[in-house]
Amino acid sequence: MSTSISKEQSADAQRPVHTPTGLIAFAWTLVGVPLAYGLYQTVKTALTLFTG
Repeated sequence: MSTSISKEQSADAQRPVHTPTGLIAFAWTLVGVPLAYGLYQTVKTALTLFTG
């Protein structure tokens, strides 16, 4: 009994998956907007703490 992988199966396993650019942009926006807002609030609060 031989359990070798055919050339076709190994080529399919190495093929990169294409992710749509719009989906990547949407995901970054979904994470980036709240992150930017939180960073803005942190800097604003820190400035009031250190400047009086």
